[in-house]
Amino acid sequence: MQGQGHAKEHRRGRPRSEAAERAILDAVVSLLEEGVPLGALSIERIARTAGVGKATIYRRWQGKEELFVDVLREIEPPEPALPGTSALDDLAVILESLRRRGLAQRSSALLHNVFAEMKSHPVLWDAYHRTVIEPRRQATLAAIRRGVADGELRDDLDVELMNDLLVGPMLIRTLHRSEAPLDDDLAEQIISSALQGISPRK
Repeated sequence: MQGQGHAKEHRRGRPRSEAAERAILDAVVSLLEEGVPLGALSIERIARTAGVGKATIYRRWQGKEELFVDVLREIEPPEPALPGTSALDDLAVILESLRRRGLAQRSSALLHNVFAEMKSHPVLWDAYHRTVIEPRRQATLAAIRRGVADGELRDDLDVELMNDLLVGPMLIRTLHRSEAPLDDDLAEQIISSALQGISPRK
């Protein structure tokens, strides 16, 4: 009976834990929307806004950098599920997710401002790069390697170079050319162009 009571208590505690986490993430987003700069967001202020103690935050995140990365995951488009039907299909989904992130940053002043600020905070940018950008890059490289193994892609080119040829055009349009069109079929255009090459047709 004592064990059952403990299990019930644990189950009752879980929703409170999830509610506290949601309150913390929402508090950070709310403060950012009010125009509070990243550098001015202290754990104390976040805790006060969320209605929790600082210890509640530190039980979930080691520091502001980890918390901010999770907040960015909340306000960015979610990671896509890869179909797994072929390497080219997976690559199209990955590129489409990059296109959607570009659209989100263009249409969301909050996202735009947070990313602009984040780049001036090396620790935060490194944490975001390590936990978000690098896993995405590894997923793309894995899809390319599957494509090579399955005969969908050439086996005589460096995998990293193929990654740059596919991902590079999307990153240039989404990050460096804010005026460039992000057509609905841009992912397919990039893959098709990379596969066909840019030499004249004979």
